[in-house]
Amino acid sequence: MGQGEETKTRTDARVEIQERGEVFFFYRPKVNRDEAHGADDVQRMYMVLRPESGEKPVELKQDPRCSGKEAAAEDDRKEDKAGGGGQGSQQVNIEKQTLLRFIVMGRKSLPDPTNKSTPFWGFVEMVTTNIQHIKSALKGEEYDTATRGHRHLPDCRAAGEGVFRILRHNSGSSKMHTHLIYKLEYPVEGEEGEAQEALNIAREASFLIQIKNPDQNAASQFRGLKKKRKAAFPAQLQGQFGHRRYSPADPPDFLNYEGCEFLLISASDDIEQELGLELKTEEDDECSDLIQTFGETAASTRPLFHGTWA
Repeated sequence: MGQGEETKTRTDARVEIQERGEVFFFYRPKVNRDEAHGADDVQRMYMVLRPESGEKPVELKQDPRCSGKEAAAEDDRKEDKAGGGGQGSQQVNIEKQTLLRFIVMGRKSLPDPTNKSTPFWGFVEMVTTNIQHIKSALKGEEYDTATRGHRHLPDCRAAGEGVFRILRHNSGSSKMHTHLIYKLEYPVEGEEGEAQEALNIAREASFLIQIKNPDQNAASQFRGLKKKRKAAFPAQLQGQFGHRRYSPADPPDFLNYEGCEFLLISASDDIEQELGLELKTEEDDECSDLIQTFGETAASTRPLFHGTWA
């Protein structure tokens, strides 16, 4: 599939592409459930972003030696760091190196494309340059608790894959803001089903994306992460906030820090009509990039190809 292509279809389209790449959607059934049969059976929904090119090929990311889950994944002896947020800085060339952002959607779905006033909170759970770390995160596990005995956490299920863009939008009627947009390749058109409908995974969508300032309290309806789990952005990123609670995702490097919290607000389910931009997947692909990247055993693919719950 690759990162696809975009074409401006209006001369007055005031958009600037910051980042291009692939997007993958997953969900995990609840503990001790063999399958999900509806939204109530979903424990968590995940979005994985893999940037591959952009306005600048070199981005800042957290230092893997001292940042939360990435540090713990590299060294099992660093379990004490597994709950902390991303910190420090390291350069990564997204055109030459694999960069993966493992993102949790707080409401277990994407925003409803028909509801343009309700923000959805999410956060970056893991950032890594090692595909194996994501494959491990998608796997389930068996564990024991003192009060509930033996527990089974199911493997994740793949529910969608496509291409994404993060872009600046200067609409003229409001301040510059940033969008996260995507278009699906799988399920192929017409094969979407109950799983995609329940998780609000539309064929294409545009969301306003705002990054939360970790140094300021958010509105009461978004309590957010505990302090120790929040990202500690380097000065050049933290300075973008000033005294504001939220900032556009400009640059997208904010998302390269575990514990980065953000809001998605539905803007449109017709990208071309809204932004004057046509987003195309590489439809001549005969194989899913999700399977090529994470392997056939990383997650059940029935929802990905047939739209049915699993």
